[in-house]
Amino acid sequence: MPEVDCELYKLITAAGTDAVEFLQGQLTQDVTLLAEAGQSLAAWCNPKGRVMVTIRLVQMNGDIGLVVPANMADRVIQRLNMYRLRSSVEFGAPSDGWKDLVDEELADPVALIRAGIPTIDQSNSEAYTPHMLNLDKLGAISFRKGCYTGQEVVARTEHLGKSKRRLMHYLADNDAVAVGDKLSDDGREVGTVVNAAGRDLLAVIPIELHDRTLTIGDTTVTPESLPYEL
Repeated sequence: MPEVDCELYKLITAAGTDAVEFLQGQLTQDVTLLAEAGQSLAAWCNPKGRVMVTIRLVQMNGDIGLVVPANMADRVIQRLNMYRLRSSVEFGAPSDGWKDLVDEELADPVALIRAGIPTIDQSNSEAYTPHMLNLDKLGAISFRKGCYTGQEVVARTEHLGKSKRRLMHYLADNDAVAVGDKLSDDGREVGTVVNAAGRDLLAVIPIELHDRTLTIGDTTVTPESLPYEL
């Protein structure tokens, strides 16, 4: 396993008889399947269907672990408690205990980018829908379970098949790219960097431009294949 930067993520635990039911009404993933799956990718959306944060769910001896980007941990705890109301669920304070629970690639930002797995944190929260981030292709969305926050928008996009912008992997000719940088096609702005690590980056771009070499200022970015079909 690569050297782990414990500051990348924080672990929040959800315990109580209503933990599964509560999270089922908040997250895009079917939480009832976690006990069998062991861990799974999920997103938490706002009511407009924009992803606030990506989460790795982990089954933990009866409790549920939520591995979230470190800079979102306090915000996630605050909002979870705000929506908890009378549900029998308690959330543990963010800790560094995530590193022994998750797959190796989660500890490596470059590996995540090359796997086409986006990270939504404080730098890009509420900017994209799950379909723009390919979360439907990554098994992070259940279209069979009941309602959850933002579900109406997500379901409409799925049923209409109108996601015109998707996540794409690019390789830059230098490592000066940052989250939020704009990609251009022949001088026309066409997309935004979602994640960047070294020369690898993920960006949301119109689907019809996925095979084109683009630019970010003086930097050239070349499309790389994703390990899944769009």
